[in-house]
Amino acid sequence: MTAVLGVCSYTHDSAAALLIDGHLVGFVEEERLSQVKHTKDYPRLAVEWLLKRADITPQEIDAVAYNFSGPRYLKAVPRAISLLTSGETRSRAVPRAHGFATVATRTMRRRQALGRMFPRARVRTLAHHRAHQMYAFAASGLPEAAVLIVDSLGETQTTTIAHGRQPVPGRPTVRTLHAVEDPASLGYVYGAVTEHLGWRRGDEEGTVMALAGVGDPARFRSLFARAIRTTPTAFTVDSSVFPPRTLQPGAVRVTPRFVAATCPPRAADEPVEQVHCDLAAALQERTEDVLLHLARMARRLTGSSRLCVGGGVAANCVGIGRIIEEGLFDQVFVPPAPGDSGTAIGASAAVHVSTAQQPLSGIAGECYLGPSWSSPILDWARWPGLQVRRLSEDRASFLAEQLARGLIIGLFQGRVEAGPRALGNRSILASSMSEGVVDRLNAEVKFREPFRPFAPVVPAERAAEYFSLGQDAPFMSMASRVTAKAREQIPAVVHANGTARVQTVTPTQNPFLHAVLNAFALRTGVPVLINTSLNVKGKPICGTPEMALDCLMDSGLDALLLEDWWIAK
Repeated sequence: MTAVLGVCSYTHDSAAALLIDGHLVGFVEEERLSQVKHTKDYPRLAVEWLLKRADITPQEIDAVAYNFSGPRYLKAVPRAISLLTSGETRSRAVPRAHGFATVATRTMRRRQALGRMFPRARVRTLAHHRAHQMYAFAASGLPEAAVLIVDSLGETQTTTIAHGRQPVPGRPTVRTLHAVEDPASLGYVYGAVTEHLGWRRGDEEGTVMALAGVGDPARFRSLFARAIRTTPTAFTVDSSVFPPRTLQPGAVRVTPRFVAATCPPRAADEPVEQVHCDLAAALQERTEDVLLHLARMARRLTGSSRLCVGGGVAANCVGIGRIIEEGLFDQVFVPPAPGDSGTAIGASAAVHVSTAQQPLSGIAGECYLGPSWSSPILDWARWPGLQVRRLSEDRASFLAEQLARGLIIGLFQGRVEAGPRALGNRSILASSMSEGVVDRLNAEVKFREPFRPFAPVVPAERAAEYFSLGQDAPFMSMASRVTAKAREQIPAVVHANGTARVQTVTPTQNPFLHAVLNAFALRTGVPVLINTSLNVKGKPICGTPEMALDCLMDSGLDALLLEDWWIAK
């Protein structure tokens, strides 16, 4: 037996994955168990669950794969000297060199700490983008593809283009063809503007993407065209607008020139004004332009007609949708966990492929990878005032009937999803035709901004009736234009920009959710539901029954279907 533990930890979105003889036993983000969103703590609960599931001890782990390489940060230290030549960047030179050297040292110490936890294991550190690349490609199951990774920072890299090949199933290889180094970083810029607009950097970039749909990009278009210039080798970021990062807490990420050209920073509790909407729209438009430029580079460098996209910026579903619309590729794939948490899988896969002969399995096309609670034993007294009964009838038909009546219902079934999207196992479902459902979901259930849209879920075989994407979207990672039928029947899921972040479902992928959709269609004539994550703003997706019941009690949910338990207020 060969056991490889993949770990994402100490930065944000901690997670763990375990391979036994090349098979993915499981994967889960620590926040789904600890209830601390985007936690950077060592994923203790995730690792404990994985070891229990595999029935092994820490002493039986052969290798630990960590998703960062400390020495690689040191490349930025001598390069920081070049900042001294410009008056605009001179003050950042020493802090940048110090910050990258400090993080390099911390990362190497973290490797040592992991070694002490698993005394028989060899701890392998991987270049961050290699872990992203391996996961994005291995999860696709494709025999060959271009691989584009775009994030904020991986050691010193921010963007890489690679070519993935899998001549033998389960034995993927990925070769980097081009890399972009910091300070040219799309993720850094998007996070900086997110923070300037009053939302949490590294958490609420999706809110800014949604805000962009109600703004006019023309107001700040020229600013972003100057600030992020495309070049034959990718793009550059103007340091007079976005100063080079220092990796030190509290460092400002926009310059006075940016503030003067746009607006003062918005506090989180201040109202959202048109200038904020327009700034978000210009940022989003330029992000899409640069992503499209990078996709063209990937097509040219690899010659591939397929594209896999990973990294935090791959969560920008509108940008992914634009790449698809451009028609550069026959197929575009984004894994269910494109951000850093997914690198736990990528790191373990890369180590396994380089050290063992067994093929990888359990990764391609998989998203339901975390814990399940098939028979939860709960002390119902903790949640007084609930009506609880165990269902004996057809659960899918029962749930569809309640949704057709206009109820907003939490769904907790099967294994926890990987990644930031609820895909039918830890979801909140609602009718896409109920009047005022979006306002009610935002104001009373999710407690979030009124301009935020909600995603539709549809059987894959009927998706073309409502969405023009032209390919499956099983992980809710792509925004699609909608058809006239969608505008007429389900306007609640159409955002102000005319798109919807659709999830397509097959009976193989999620039999229960597919059955619910068909049962709902029998009652209403429409096979589309609203699907959003089982949580409220600021909280992680509910990974445990206790978290789901707390969500029911603390929000405007009407009821919760917890496996075969129907729980209503």
